[in-house]
Amino acid sequence: MRPGPVPPGEFEEFQASALFCPRCRTARPVRERLLLVLPDGELYEYLCSVCGSSVGKRKAETPAPPILLS
Repeated sequence: MRPGPVPPGEFEEFQASALFCPRCRTARPVRERLLLVLPDGELYEYLCSVCGSSVGKRKAETPAPPILLS
């Protein structure tokens, strides 16, 4: 039996807990650091928790504010 479609709102945003680090040459736990606050979201950088090198980026988009009509 195949699972049904994923309900809306499920799995819209992921955060990595471990990524491959080219400096350590293995998968390592990562920590997230806020780089920029942008008009349409926030830009985060993933850092290796062992050596501190950058291993990836993620953009968390914020929904546009609703347009108010009067």
